[in-house]
Amino acid sequence: MTTAMDTKTPEYHDYEEFQNRMGKLKEIESLGIDPYPPTYPQPCQTHALITRIGDNEVGSFEDAEAGSTEEVTLAGRLVLFRAMGKNAFGHVQDDTGRLQIMCNRDATKVHGLTSDEIKPLKFIEKKIDLGDVIGVKGHLFRTGKGELTVYAKEVTLLCKTLLPLPDKHSGLQDKGVRYKKRWLDLIANPDSKDVLVMRSHIVRLVRKFYETHNFLEVETPILQNMYGGAEARPFITELNALHQEMYLRIALEIALKKLIVGGLPRVFEIGKVFRNEGLDRTHNPEFTMLESYAAYWDYNDVMTFTENLFAYVAQELFGTTKIGKRLDKAGNEHEIDLQTPWTRLTMKESIAKYAGIDVDAMDDAGLENVLKNKTELSPEEYAKAPRGKRIALLFEELVEHHLIQPTHITDHPIETTPLCKLHRDPSEREKNMVERFETFILGYEFCNAYTELNDPVMQRKLLEQQAEMREGGDEEASPMDEEFIEAICQGMPPCGGLGVGIDRMTMLFTGAYSIRDILYFPLMKPEE
Repeated sequence: MTTAMDTKTPEYHDYEEFQNRMGKLKEIESLGIDPYPPTYPQPCQTHALITRIGDNEVGSFEDAEAGSTEEVTLAGRLVLFRAMGKNAFGHVQDDTGRLQIMCNRDATKVHGLTSDEIKPLKFIEKKIDLGDVIGVKGHLFRTGKGELTVYAKEVTLLCKTLLPLPDKHSGLQDKGVRYKKRWLDLIANPDSKDVLVMRSHIVRLVRKFYETHNFLEVETPILQNMYGGAEARPFITELNALHQEMYLRIALEIALKKLIVGGLPRVFEIGKVFRNEGLDRTHNPEFTMLESYAAYWDYNDVMTFTENLFAYVAQELFGTTKIGKRLDKAGNEHEIDLQTPWTRLTMKESIAKYAGIDVDAMDDAGLENVLKNKTELSPEEYAKAPRGKRIALLFEELVEHHLIQPTHITDHPIETTPLCKLHRDPSEREKNMVERFETFILGYEFCNAYTELNDPVMQRKLLEQQAEMREGGDEEASPMDEEFIEAICQGMPPCGGLGVGIDRMTMLFTGAYSIRDILYFPLMKPEE
């Protein structure tokens, strides 16, 4: 059986282009030129240079030839090259844009080339390929058509490439190749780079918002000997040093709550979590989660904080809370406005509003009958489910896709989470409702938050129920965590907690339709 770690001769070694470039590499080395020098004097950024120059005069070709115009240094990939007699024109592209260069048969030198066997311009034309990384020192001028150009006085080969870039006309269109070979996607498709750069900007804004509200950013272990904080199957590994089974975390929650117990009043973490589940347009087994906890807050405080977070990011990115048209699950386009306050509905109110069903007026058999006749769920998914789970299933099947503009869905059945405080309203408490909310936009869940359970007796009871469900075959139920119970026994103050999927948040602000578009290296199926 072949595994990912097996070594064999790469297929590209047989490519004609690879062999041609390998031959050029040997010839370059034989001329005494280092094709992979360790450094290069700090080049300017193309976009910054073009912006600074604007429409100003920079001098003529004759001025640049004489060296009397501004001298600049740039570096990047050679993406276009055409010889025209004693001159040759090319485009050098860095991460901010591209700029034209002109090489001259008599004036342009190649760094390190001392042999008289080949002239500099001929070396550039014959030994340097499109995609090679070069450095250029020269003087600015404008061509007869007004294009800003660098008259190259010296060209330095910085990295000889052995494989070509995607065709400049057709680009890189295959989605599977673009996701798997992201480096090529970033070179060939500027839009992909813009989306991923915006992702980093979004994360910076989130951090800034939290720090402004006196939250402390922390880091908790990814590798754990006990997992919890969500309903999900973990990835399992082994710590060889201790001969001990370990898990990649499925949530950040448990460790952050221990810090609240320890006296840190407001904490947040942005980190990777791992859930051993399927891949689709909105799910990747490895994803980035934001979780935060604030002592003395409840879920109402967290709702307001969440609205303000999203509105703040929108204002910083776009100067308005209106973020433009976005696609819902069905592919329909909607203009989304994150202006606060957002709509708030209890789960039961939302089922009544969008499905016309009063769940409090139905017994368990009635709920089962609705699930049978009004959803596409199989009986195995609801037949043995407790009442609260059935209510949640009705919401998921009949309501979620209606929640286009930002909406908080509050007051969930206790069966949906073992870590949330029972409702303070006695009538809702009797119905086993908890102070939890989920936030939906475009029919997708973006946030999950609780008034956190800090009653150790109740916490033990709920985790014991989860452990029984796990023993009964529910692979996503949480195991019993005695250390967490011990921490709660030593006192956690009233607390509001929030979880936000950074990837989904990024999809919202960038308009990306697939999670793969906003991950640098998404997990791919073998056939892709």
